[in-house]
Amino acid sequence: MRILLDTNILIHREANRVLNEDIGTLFGWFDKLHYEKCIHPLSLAEIQKHKNDEIVNTIKAKIQNYALLKTEAPESQEIETIRDKYDRNENDAIDTSLLKEVFAERVNYLVTEDRKIHQKASDLGISNRVFSIDSFLEKVTAENPTLAEYKTLSVRKEYFGNIDINDNFFDSFRSDYQGFNKWFNSKADETAYICRSDQGQIVAFLYVKVEGEGENYSDINPIFNKKKRLKIGTFKVVSNGYKLGERFLKIIFDNALRNKVDEVYVTLFDKTEEQERLIGLLSDWGFVLFGVKHTPTGDEKVYVKDFNPVPDAEHPKQIYPFIDRKRRYFIVPIYPRYHTELFPDSILNNESPDDFIENQPHRNAIQKVYISRSFYKNLKPGDVIVFYRTGGYYRGVVTTIGVVENTIVNIQDENEFISHCRKRSVFTDNDLREHWNYNQTNRPFIVNFLYIYSLPKRPNLRSLIDMGVIRDTSSVPRGFEEITNDQFELILGASNTDESFIIN
Repeated sequence: MRILLDTNILIHREANRVLNEDIGTLFGWFDKLHYEKCIHPLSLAEIQKHKNDEIVNTIKAKIQNYALLKTEAPESQEIETIRDKYDRNENDAIDTSLLKEVFAERVNYLVTEDRKIHQKASDLGISNRVFSIDSFLEKVTAENPTLAEYKTLSVRKEYFGNIDINDNFFDSFRSDYQGFNKWFNSKADETAYICRSDQGQIVAFLYVKVEGEGENYSDINPIFNKKKRLKIGTFKVVSNGYKLGERFLKIIFDNALRNKVDEVYVTLFDKTEEQERLIGLLSDWGFVLFGVKHTPTGDEKVYVKDFNPVPDAEHPKQIYPFIDRKRRYFIVPIYPRYHTELFPDSILNNESPDDFIENQPHRNAIQKVYISRSFYKNLKPGDVIVFYRTGGYYRGVVTTIGVVENTIVNIQDENEFISHCRKRSVFTDNDLREHWNYNQTNRPFIVNFLYIYSLPKRPNLRSLIDMGVIRDTSSVPRGFEEITNDQFELILGASNTDESFIIN
């Protein structure tokens, strides 16, 4: 396999002064899988123009560790279209030239943190071969579980006072924020969400704080209006292929719903790749740039997410974790052997939580995949799904609510099917092949959906029949079956659902 590396990936790898755990994990996987690490000649020329001579000299000295492409792929009509649409300067042109190598299949993959490159790749139809650090680590972790660095990862609440402040994980905070250690110690009796590897290393940390209408925001410009807010005080996730970023976002949004806040906000510098990547993640989930916060070490950007959103069926991630009451509703079955694997928060009382620690990407993910052969395929973004865990008259229960992000129906072949499913699915590649080939006259299609809510109380099949949601035992759902608004309301009532996530 030949993997092409964007310029910034090289700089962060080889610049000795840059401490980036994500890059180290990335290159560790390259070595494990014996990938040939490639550099485009234009990237080398770009590096030579870097303002830091030390970085230039370091990369020159280590250039023998990489394969420099000897030739450049020819232009094509598709590439010229991309250039006309996106390229406005020399850097844009270089980025397109990197993509050209992937499009021409001279390299297998490209790894880049540049969001504009990913948009270009989407237009070219090669998104499945252009990866961010996160998405590449998710891919190789899913494909090679026995080679994964971590065997188990679990998120727990912990007192600040029980966390080692001298852990290298916190070095980036100490570098960015004066008095970080003093602030940290002042929180000794408060709690944070923390994730450790099975070796005890901290790989993710989150601290959130509820702020009332009387909070002083004089250092933020423009000034906040008076509202109840949830502040993301400290948030960092090391990229490792386990979708911890999404898991921690779910924790943030759950806290915001529980505390009935009007907004969630965070203040961030954008000086490093790590911070820019976090900003990108938050932007994907509805955070928008509001203004700046003035601090002794410089201005931080302020990002805000509205927790009283306007319905937006076409972009469910932007209004997550909310759903629109005026959408269509569907009930769909899921077999017990897949249920808690896909929905660890919907674990049943007779299952052991220890069997479902977040050691697989699909368990942590908000974005998930459902594979179906349902005769009904015309699902739309924003449609609401109620998942029914099969099991018969007493043990069959509805447990979970999701919302459709999109569907993929016209799938060309087995490889495309596996590629679409791999990162969000509970299935191994071999499982996916079996699903694809099970019935050649009725190939499966894919529903990409967002996990929204686990029902506190789970009405069983008997209750669903008594309520009129399901007609009888012979009418249990076998695919996507539409239910009425009134039937959905009956499920909400019978399950003691807190309806704060539903937009009226």
